[in-house]
Amino acid sequence: MSEEATSNSIFTKDLLDACISCGFCLPACPTYALTGQEQSSPRGRITLMRLLETGDLAPDDPTLAEESSLCLGCRACETVCPAGVQYGHLLEEWRDEQWSGLKRPWIVRPLLLVANRKWVLRLLGLVRRSARKRRPSPDSDQPTLMLGCFERALFPSVSRNLAALDPTLAVDPDQGCCGALHAHNGDLDQGRDLARKLGERLPGTIVTTSGGCAAHLADVIGRDRVVEASEWLLKQNTDTDIRPLRVGLQDSCHLRNGLGVWKEPRELLGRTATYVELPSAGSCCGAAGTYALVRKKESKAILAKKIAEIEAADLDLVIAVNPGCLRQLQTGLRKSKSRTKAVHIVDYMRGHKG
Repeated sequence: MSEEATSNSIFTKDLLDACISCGFCLPACPTYALTGQEQSSPRGRITLMRLLETGDLAPDDPTLAEESSLCLGCRACETVCPAGVQYGHLLEEWRDEQWSGLKRPWIVRPLLLVANRKWVLRLLGLVRRSARKRRPSPDSDQPTLMLGCFERALFPSVSRNLAALDPTLAVDPDQGCCGALHAHNGDLDQGRDLARKLGERLPGTIVTTSGGCAAHLADVIGRDRVVEASEWLLKQNTDTDIRPLRVGLQDSCHLRNGLGVWKEPRELLGRTATYVELPSAGSCCGAAGTYALVRKKESKAILAKKIAEIEAADLDLVIAVNPGCLRQLQTGLRKSKSRTKAVHIVDYMRGHKG
């Protein structure tokens, strides 16, 4: 990605210039499907970005605030774009300008404060009993398990179970945030800085249990150093016992659309149960990081269709590869009183039955 920026220094020039306004992105965009409005599509939002960059729209124009917030950031548009537009990077730059300082949604601010403090993250892990300290041998290239910030508190079994599935993984409880939360919520410099620091703290291969973290970390420190849990387990796992279960999958948007990882979790699940492909498995569930907090109405509308689809498939389990997606699915399934349970793929591979 080029560092050359346009005159107003909000967007990277080559990224903004790459869009040819062809419209292939419109059918792939969940918010365009919700609203039917051009401005709520990737093409429409890039038009708004260009108007902001040229000064034809003032930074405080309400349309800019609305559309930078309404976008899920799922990057589905990138997979169908013939021009290779890096829309995810453009959105990060846009929110860096729109959500700076006090303009950042109030509900996001405490999350960033917590993620900035390693001692708080360590305390969360201790209280909730995430994976324990397991230092790598000196001068070794032993792979390290990345502990998700809020995953340590919400789903501590994920790191414990991955450490149990592969005892070769080192665990450093003093590691900080990877910065994905910051990069996606208007603090791009801090997000990249945190990723670089984590890469220095955890030398060698870093194994992640969060699709969003994996995509951000890979973008900053290099794809060769980052492996997502389903990729890792597929190489390590030899379990071929078929369980009497019907299981489906909800992709992580950033993992699928950003890193191109989607076959691996399906292969793992197909080895161990009757795998059922959900029609919209590859589309966003409405969690989208902080989106479910910032845009509750739209998030619920997207989730409702997903839950109805899961119910129609008569699944025992729906598997997630991202903690935000897992929380979103669990919330929706619980409210609908569904018999289907949502679990993380790591917990499932350790033998979780729901």
